Order: sequence, then C-alpha cells, then structure tokens
Amino acid sequence: MIPDRKTRTIHVRDLPIGGSAPIAVQSMAATRTQDIPATLRQVHLLEEAGADLVRIAIDSKADVEALATIRAQTKARLSVDLQENYRLAALVAPFVDKLRYNPGHLHHHEKDKPVAEKVGFLVGVAKEHGLALRIGVNAGSIAPEYRLRYPDDQLEALVRSAADHCALVDAHGFSEYVVSIKDSDPRTVIDANLRFAELRPDVPLHLGVTEAGMPPDGVIKTRIAFEQLLSRGIGDTLRVSLTVPFDDKGMEIAVGRELIDDISNGRFRSVPPNFFDGLNIVACPSCSRVENNRFVDLAQDVKEMTAFATDHDLTIAVMGCRVNGPGETDDADLGLWCGPTTVNLKRGEEELGAFSYDEILGELRTALERLIAERETAQGS
Repeated sequence: MIPDRKTRTIHVRDLPIGGSAPIAVQSMAATRTQDIPATLRQVHLLEEAGADLVRIAIDSKADVEALATIRAQTKARLSVDLQENYRLAALVAPFVDKLRYNPGHLHHHEKDKPVAEKVGFLVGVAKEHGLALRIGVNAGSIAPEYRLRYPDDQLEALVRSAADHCALVDAHGFSEYVVSIKDSDPRTVIDANLRFAELRPDVPLHLGVTEAGMPPDGVIKTRIAFEQLLSRGIGDTLRVSLTVPFDDKGMEIAVGRELIDDISNGRFRSVPPNFFDGLNIVACPSCSRVENNRFVDLAQDVKEMTAFATDHDLTIAVMGCRVNGPGETDDADLGLWCGPTTVNLKRGEEELGAFSYDEILGELRTALERLIAERETAQGS
C-alpha cells in the first residue's frame, strides 16, 4: 500500500505533482541535445512509453538553439537540466515547463556572487514564465561549503543542502518546486529522503537511485529504495535510472510504473541474499550529457570483464560525462569517466590516466588485478 502523502501539490504545466495526485513517472533523453533528430526520437519514444515528463540537459547556447527546434516539434512536457551555467535558465525558459538546478553546481560561474542571489535569479525566471523548479541534490556533487561543514557526515550534507535551498526559494514567495536527493546506494537514498521528509513534509519529493546501473541489478537497487519510501507515503514523482541502449530507454518508464503498481498492491520483493556484498558496478544512465555513444557498450563490457572479481567487495563506477564523472567516481575503488575520444581511469581520487576506448578495458583489468592483489597481501600480513 502507498499511504496518503502530506506534500503540497505543484504543477508542471497541466501535470499535478504532490498531494493526492498520481505519482508521476519521468525519464531523460539519452542523446546529445544538439543531435536534434536523435533527441526528438528519444522524446517521442519516452512519450509513447507513458512518460509524464521528459528531461533534457542544456550546457551551452548551442544546446538552447537545439532545444527551441525540439520544442517546436513536440508537445511533451519538458524539463531542462541546467548544468554549471545557471544563467542559461533565462534562455531556455520559453521552451520548457520545469527547470532543474543542482545546488552543487552553482559555484562554477560568477564565483563572487552569493548563492542566494543565483537562486533568486532562477526563481525570478520560473515566476516570469510560469515554470516549476526542481532542487536536485546529488551525493556525487555536493556543494563545497557543505562538504566543509559536514566533512564526516555526507547524509547530513545532502539533507541540509536541500533544506537550505528550500528556504532560499521560500524567501521569494515561490512554492512551485520539488526536491530530489539522490545517490547510487539505495540505502543512502532511503535515509536521506526519510530525514528530509521529517524536516519538510510539505515539499514534494522526486525519487531516484542515480547511476543504478544495468538491469537487473539497477532495477533491484531502485526497487529497494522505492519500496521503503513509497510505502511510507514519501515520493511524488520518480525516475528509474538505468544504463540501457538508447532504443530501450522506455524501459525506465515501464519499470517505474511496474514498481508503483507492485507497491500499491502490496507486492514486495525480497532482496537477493548478500546483494550488497561483492563487486558493485555503478553506472550512470545514458543521458544528454554523454559525449560518446560507446559509453553504454563500455558499461556492459566492464560488467562482463569484471565477472572474475564478483566475490570481492569493490565498487567500480562507469560514468558517461565530464559533468558528473570526475566527482562521482571519487568514492569508487576504481572509476571510469568517459570523454569524446578517451576514458579517464581513476583509483579513488587518484588519476591513473586517459585511454582510448579500445585500450580502457585492458587498463582497467590491470588496475583491478593490482588492487585485488594489494588487498590480499594486506589481509595476509
């Protein structure tokens, strides 16, 4: 059962979110925004799958021009994912229904300008154009001031960042916003959203396990979080983030609706024994920020190549872009983040080098074998 939710109702164009409204299911275009035919195909594919909202990433004025063309050819409700350049909000506003900003990215531009002023700008744009906002906090890109304030408590950093930004938006008399607090570990997603819901039970929540990875593990991780939160009346809109081929993107919508139906009808699944033990592959869902389409195939290749290490308690992160890749691989034992022509290999925060897509699997295997050998030696000493 999904109990009644306590949140207020906001609107993304004609779509109600929160309160007694049905839980909205959304996804994100997996192609580069400037590839207009491919992105339009993604939008139409997601619409046909039943998406209530489709998100597109914007990182430049060229992306904005592409978005204008896309907007003219679809009636889908569109959300835009603002990257480091928050001021692009004013340019994209006429073409979308919702703006998503990440508090952890506001420091990249106009570094001397207070964050509160930047948030005020975003709220002003939303008000002027009748848009909703999403405050999207991500564990892999926590704002520097919160990392400093809570160096030993990432959970508190996530929740306080979200709550403080709610207060900044509230100060402008604006209430048409939702919050998301995401991580690749469903346990962190559960704890953070439970804690936030206690602080701000009025604010609608967007749920998701970011970088859940490839099916079936990505579906299991997402189900773990959604079962625990939706069954407590927490969650008003959601996204299932899976690393799948572009033409299979509708799977995110299908899985999301299946999970809502299962939880509504009390169909809960037991977590496989020792699911959180052994090798953990974290992979982001392919999205508009991916700069090389080989990323999805690479993620699958990594899963197959590392099968020999499944009994080792290690995390390998495969990230598709330069926006989230550098930060979100820091907590992994080994991390890959993909650029246009090379893949950057890391060991924790240490850079091991940039390698071609043809070289990277061999380099990763070497690094993985070395890491396993070092751990075995340390355990034997």
